Amino acid sequence: MIPSPPISSVSLGPLTVHFYAICILAGIGLALWWSTKRWEQRGGNADDLFDIVFVAVIAGIIGSRIWHVLTSPAPFFGPDGDPLAVFYIWQGGLAIYGGVAGGAVAVWIMARVKKVSFVALADTIGPTIMAAQILGRFGNWFNQELYGPELDAWWAWDVTCVTNGQTIGGCVPGTYHPTFAYEQIWMLAGLAVLMLLSRRFQWAGGRVFWAYVVIYSAGRALVDSIRTEPVLMVGPLRIHTLVAILMVLFGVLVFVNLTRRKQRRGGEVVAADGSFVLFAQTAGNGPDEDEVEKSGTPPSAGEDPSPGS
Repeated sequence: MIPSPPISSVSLGPLTVHFYAICILAGIGLALWWSTKRWEQRGGNADDLFDIVFVAVIAGIIGSRIWHVLTSPAPFFGPDGDPLAVFYIWQGGLAIYGGVAGGAVAVWIMARVKKVSFVALADTIGPTIMAAQILGRFGNWFNQELYGPELDAWWAWDVTCVTNGQTIGGCVPGTYHPTFAYEQIWMLAGLAVLMLLSRRFQWAGGRVFWAYVVIYSAGRALVDSIRTEPVLMVGPLRIHTLVAILMVLFGVLVFVNLTRRKQRRGGEVVAADGSFVLFAQTAGNGPDEDEVEKSGTPPSAGEDPSPGS
């Protein structure tokens, strides 16, 4: 049985450190480290990526909080709600789809500013977002939130509803489906599949990112369908479940369209500058003119017709 942690934060003098925030920051740190390596392999500049990610993280947090508040308004604007709790993000409530949407807008804008390919950025960052989510979900465990119906099994989550010596409001003690763990397991397996297939079939041109969307959303639709926390309903479906299903369908359509686009154009964006050719990198991060690593497609006549797009 999965135990619940006795504390969710520690006080260091006047400063309170929330473990939920630490999990989120750890995920961001892992994603930044990994995406930097992936970006440099595409011929990109690490400093540029840091600037892009910095802005994207801020926009992503804002977007994820807005989405959570809009889809779960009762704790904030209901009869016993607290509007100021909108700003208490350390208590949990960051919705991934809002985060991806907000971050994507920021990345699109920053790609223009830095004059790099948005498509290459999306393919670079996509798998790292999944890795960040795996770490971030531990924050739900510390907060004792986002569980499913009651469960009597060895893998059940023993929710005590007590943290730091205080009872968590609205929480009912019991043993429940550990949906946070289900999602972590799905994403870990999905990440392995994504990396294997993307390398085996040399996906690029935005297909890596949209494959991430499809894989994550398929698991999210299944896991979210058994979650029990109050949320906006659309007919018989939870809003998050419905959005996940739609994103699976939309992602598959985009992936197929991008594959056909590659066949029509004779190639797809691989490099940070929007070109169809990925040059092997030397120790100094410069292109090795004696060795060119093809993307599985012929080189383009010039730059991508829409670099940065």
